Amino acid sequence: MVRLGLALGGGIALVAVLGGCTSHTASPTWSSASASAPAAVVAESAPPFTEPVAYGFTMTRGCDDASPLGRYRVSVRSGAVESAARIGATVQASPSADVDLGPAAGQDGEEIDVPTLAELRAMAQTAADDGAQVTTSYAADGRPVKVIINVEDDPSAAECFSVSDYAPAP
Repeated sequence: MVRLGLALGGGIALVAVLGGCTSHTASPTWSSASASAPAAVVAESAPPFTEPVAYGFTMTRGCDDASPLGRYRVSVRSGAVESAARIGATVQASPSADVDLGPAAGQDGEEIDVPTLAELRAMAQTAADDGAQVTTSYAADGRPVKVIINVEDDPSAAECFSVSDYAPAP
């Protein structure tokens, strides 16, 4: 199993695969953040970020807030995902499908390795370096809170990630 962040060594190919898995017809949109959420900044270059030794967050994958492709509660320790649990409905592969659902299952049962926040930042940077249209919003401490990657001219082909409920572990 290849970690999402490590797969970036193949360049934009992974981002293209992820973008091709979406079936949204509308442009990427985001609902308003909760009143307790920290302010985010959209930046051309990422502000500095020091990844804590241990932390947790919720990642939502998909550009349609009403129907995301998946939501995951993630725990990270020493720069690696320690656990990623799907929140909400589970995806079941059809009995005839030969699909390993792995630690977190996305749309149609494909396996998804949820990235750490550092890996999500690296994925966005690699995609931008490879010519993709990338929009990233950062919290004041430099962690990503929204990432939109589009490797095509079609807005419905965008891949979106949002991060919420971030908390460093004691």
